[in-house]
Amino acid sequence: MFHKPKGAIVTLSDENSRKTVYDILPRFILEDRWIPVGRLDRDSRGLLLFTREGGLSDLLTKPGKFSKFYEVWIRGRITNEQLQQTLDGVKTPIGMLRFKGIKTSGYAGPRTRLIVELSEGKNRHIRRVFGALQDQQFHNSLKVLDLKRTQIGTVKLDIPSSQWRFLTHEEENALINGTTLSRRKGRKGRKTNR
Repeated sequence: MFHKPKGAIVTLSDENSRKTVYDILPRFILEDRWIPVGRLDRDSRGLLLFTREGGLSDLLTKPGKFSKFYEVWIRGRITNEQLQQTLDGVKTPIGMLRFKGIKTSGYAGPRTRLIVELSEGKNRHIRRVFGALQDQQFHNSLKVLDLKRTQIGTVKLDIPSSQWRFLTHEEENALINGTTLSRRKGRKGRKTNR
């Protein structure tokens, strides 16, 4: 588990000499060929998993395998109708995108804090959905100001920015065996309770 800071690129090396996650992680991560499970864009931060097994990476990134949770701050206020629209589907330049769950968890001036749940993610999924919605008061796009992944399946981010730790055996087993799938089967309703 690694808490990726904002500004780091999830790649082995960058042609523009920008900082990568491998510049922050211990040298053995690169030397032993640990690879990231999925991605977080440069402007996002939060939970990023690494593995040495490509097959395991494929399993863990399979669409619908695990829910991923994000804490998102947006500029503007989102309406109840727009919250529902994010669940039903929002037209974006790359097609219809939707969230599995969403809830408002606070406000700070003109900003709104949300918890977003995805079961699969396209490139810049969350940013594209909010960018396609209009702030009803100021008539401009809802803009993502901060995006932090806080959880994958049952694994929750619990370390400071730029820090890492090995997963416990229980956390590994839950991911490999799909424990979260069996717990969520039969769940009705699309809004998250987290």
